[in-house]
Amino acid sequence: MIKTQLYIDGQWRAPLENASREIVNPALEEVIAQAAEGTRADARLAIAAARAAFDGPWRQSTIRERAKLLNRIAELVDRDADELARLESLNTGKTLTESKTDMGDIAATFRYFAGLVAAESGAVNEAPHHVISRTLREPVGVCGLITPWNYPLLQAAWKIAPALGAGNTVIIKPSNLTPLTTWHFTRLIDELGLPPGVFNLVSGGAEVGAELAESRDVDLVSFTGGAVAGESIMKAATGNFKRIGLELGGKNPNIVFADADLDAAVDYALNAAFFHAGQVCSAGSRLMIEDSIYDEFVARLAARLPRIVIGNGFHAETQMGPVQSAHQHEKILGLVQAGIAEGARLVYGGKRPAGEVYARGFWLEPTLLADVRPDMRIAKEEIFGPVITAERFVSEEEALRAANDTPYGLAAAVWTRDLDKANRMSRALRFGTVWVNDYHPYFPEAPWGGYKASGIGRELARIGLDEYTELKHSYINLAPKAMGWFGA
Repeated sequence: MIKTQLYIDGQWRAPLENASREIVNPALEEVIAQAAEGTRADARLAIAAARAAFDGPWRQSTIRERAKLLNRIAELVDRDADELARLESLNTGKTLTESKTDMGDIAATFRYFAGLVAAESGAVNEAPHHVISRTLREPVGVCGLITPWNYPLLQAAWKIAPALGAGNTVIIKPSNLTPLTTWHFTRLIDELGLPPGVFNLVSGGAEVGAELAESRDVDLVSFTGGAVAGESIMKAATGNFKRIGLELGGKNPNIVFADADLDAAVDYALNAAFFHAGQVCSAGSRLMIEDSIYDEFVARLAARLPRIVIGNGFHAETQMGPVQSAHQHEKILGLVQAGIAEGARLVYGGKRPAGEVYARGFWLEPTLLADVRPDMRIAKEEIFGPVITAERFVSEEEALRAANDTPYGLAAAVWTRDLDKANRMSRALRFGTVWVNDYHPYFPEAPWGGYKASGIGRELARIGLDEYTELKHSYINLAPKAMGWFGA
């Protein structure tokens, strides 16, 4: 049985109230860990430690030292990749193949930001010969980082790498459902001998996140998760005008035109919706198909669904694992039933798979609902599960109007052989990422984030580092002379 602790001021410690939370394997509903459950008081200790470290020795760290640190973290992630992937699959239910891919992406993220940090030098502005005018990037300060349950360590890496690389100190709060890989990652950080307080881990519930958002000693809070929690964090952060970054999910249209490569489009539609059992903020669960190919496309999807291998993520043949929690399981089933009640046609799935092996665990069949209308609840709300909803459209204008008619704006995809149409749609879709003839790829070099209710700010890319810095103009007059203007 794994037992985790908090990590505050360079020391492992039990929570002040000595509380813990059971962590459950979603494939078997078995308790696999007792995770330390921190409170506001624990968060305050971590904030004080991070504040002292930022105002003390860490403020003197150099660009080269921090770039070296990020590269060393990448090496440690590579070294422990198998154990990290095992914990990730055990805790989230995703396949081991997916988790191993995540570990490679995490190491690549640290190496990317190491390269950016190493090249950071500020800019010298044009000025008179007796003036040094520079534009500088400086660390924001103490950063509270709050991560989701679906990609626990990958989402943490997107925040930790630029935060540390820019010279900040951090308090990381993982989801209380999936804290295990962040805990093991903190063990790697502990090997590096950073000054106490530079990196802190406080696992726990919503009150820990609330303390990070409300505290006047926290200069920035970055949150990935649900819109309701994101709204509360945004409101709390106004108390001291702290910097915020929010990634709040999406309702992501996958638009297929009649001139698309249908073999590829069908295959990618499955990947868009069922990768990690659909528990992806950019999941392409809202499939929009041009009318002339609609029936054929739905039939081809329906033929593939029974062949998807559902099972434990540690089995080599498994293609899709369970959803992460009982709450998520019931929420998804409720949305499917709401769709059917509103007139959607259940083509396949919509229930727990048959068989004794699926009696325990949070299992769902891959599900396809056809004849969905844009005004249905299931076409508007984020499902976050293995469900495809299929809508018809007749014209490019209709598809664009329906796709943009959502409060979200994270990701979208377009399938067509017409490059002019692809360009028009890419420009007109109001989403932070638009893929054409593909789905799901991302790179550390490309920004990630959304329009509208999908959040504020961007992660990854150069802008992902800038989010953790303050911009300063430094002006030094080397030869000041009296002006002789007032009262001379």
